[in-house]
Amino acid sequence: MTAELFGPDSVTWRVHRDPALILGGLRALFLQALLPAAMRGVAQNSDFRADPWGRLIRTAEFVGVTTFGTAEAARRAAARVRGIHRRLTAVDPDTGVTYRIDEPDLLLWVHCAEVDSYLSVTRRAGLRLSGADADRYVAEQVVSAELVGIDPGHPLLPRSVRDLERYFSWKRGELALTDEAVAAARFLLSPPMPAWVRFGTPAAPAWAGLATLGFALMPRWARRLYALPGLPTTDVGAAAITAGLRMAALAIPPSLRDGPHYKAAVARTTAA
Repeated sequence: MTAELFGPDSVTWRVHRDPALILGGLRALFLQALLPAAMRGVAQNSDFRADPWGRLIRTAEFVGVTTFGTAEAARRAAARVRGIHRRLTAVDPDTGVTYRIDEPDLLLWVHCAEVDSYLSVTRRAGLRLSGADADRYVAEQVVSAELVGIDPGHPLLPRSVRDLERYFSWKRGELALTDEAVAAARFLLSPPMPAWVRFGTPAAPAWAGLATLGFALMPRWARRLYALPGLPTTDVGAAAITAGLRMAALAIPPSLRDGPHYKAAVARTTAA
């Protein structure tokens, strides 16, 4: 029994501690944008354009708390997010119909895009996971799905890699490149930065390189849906570059590389 929802023996800890996770997060954002109803909900409600870095930090904080924080802290963080989503709606411009952004099918799309991206990218980067480990990760993430408001009994909620593959095969007919998705992709590739950062440091090209790599790590069918000038249509070399970046990150001492939530979880486990 652990104080956390997952614990040190979970595959979730291994995947979410991996330095390649940031690329998985970028891949997930590009992938999530291809479901029109989900992207519309973001475009009509989110502050990501006004505060992109704050949004990124809050997302990373949520993943850190729900993965490595105590069960109580994870549930509190999830309750806050569910409370925010419960009040938000979006309007379909084609039909004029208003819908809630916490509808189960939309939440499930976001969940599956994240789980698939985190798992796929870390494995391609070099994290050694067996097929059984990968299935276990997907099954563990049912807990994360429930945290954000998905019924654990949802018939399409994946519990294995094969389930995840079937979900995307079933969902692909609903995906499309909308104007909102194009705007989101361009924003991800070149988010706003202070002038001194953009022109006085390598931050802008470095970020564009990471975002482009995250894009290249998507499935071929997703890359082809975008078909935007300047974005890769193949993943040639993407896995090798990702593995190289991961090896460089792993050379950083854990005391500097690991986040505060992981360190606190290890301290609790050691004390116990």
